[in-house]
Amino acid sequence: MLDTFHQIKDQAMTDLQAVADLDQLEAFRIQYLGRKGQVLLMLSQIGKLPPEEKREGGQLANQIKQEVTAAYEACKASLETQHAPTVPSVDVTLPGLPVVQGKPHVISQTVSDLLEIFGRMGFDVAYGPQVEDEWHNFVALNIDESHPARDPLDNFYVDDQRLLRSQTSTIQIRVMENTRPPIRVVAPGRVYRPDTVDATHMYMFHQLEALVVDEGVTMVDLKTTIDQFIRTYFGEGTQWRFRPSFFPFTEPSAEIDLLLVDKHGQENWVEMGGCGMVDPNVFDAVGIDSEIYTGWAFGFGVERLAMRKYGITDIRLLFENDLRFLDQF
Repeated sequence: MLDTFHQIKDQAMTDLQAVADLDQLEAFRIQYLGRKGQVLLMLSQIGKLPPEEKREGGQLANQIKQEVTAAYEACKASLETQHAPTVPSVDVTLPGLPVVQGKPHVISQTVSDLLEIFGRMGFDVAYGPQVEDEWHNFVALNIDESHPARDPLDNFYVDDQRLLRSQTSTIQIRVMENTRPPIRVVAPGRVYRPDTVDATHMYMFHQLEALVVDEGVTMVDLKTTIDQFIRTYFGEGTQWRFRPSFFPFTEPSAEIDLLLVDKHGQENWVEMGGCGMVDPNVFDAVGIDSEIYTGWAFGFGVERLAMRKYGITDIRLLFENDLRFLDQF
């Protein structure tokens, strides 16, 4: 019977050499290595050998199985390589495929435009953390503990002492703490307030604030700067106005309104932000002598500037990631 085992091996190797394609190879596998193939049937015959030949027969049968299997795998790899699809050649004379590139979001475009305008007006740019402490977000800005702006329900607190900043005025405080006048900076960034979302309000939005501190700075300088900015950004015919208001960190204070005309021609005054002369208490908090220096500050809502610039009537469109809308800008 051991001679029969050798004959099965020799015949398998001879048949394998004649295999020319993968179909023939599969037929070979079934004939020799399948569940009813000759190699596995050979293994089943070991039990019929005389006791003195069983060990030798078992070793021989396993060796034959390993050699036939290895030869099968090598043949399979060779045939798969030969029949692998060839990569089509590239015609370098054809036009290249268009590359779809992204572009800045309309809010990012607006921030870049604002920084470019104020950069030409001589302003530096300052940034600050989005998670702030109460000192920078409230105390240094002359907002006392009884002020409704400090209500926990009107802020996003992360623990007892820290919150997501509700205004970029916190950056102004940090600048004044570390820089002596003259100061001339703009501060862009995200701010967070738990407002009810509607066409003009969002719980996260962007602000751009400006601060000027020097000797002899007046409200006239503030109004002139805002007027120059609005005419540069929106055009000479843009209508805007000051409206008296109150903020704890400025005195006197005003709201800045722009005239917004919708697609139906309806005119509406829309608040763009607030402004005013820096309150002396704020200067005292950061160690600037209010007897020598005066200053002014204003803050614009970036989304509202973009809405006025591009005729957008709903702030929610800026955050819905609808490419049909975003591709317009």
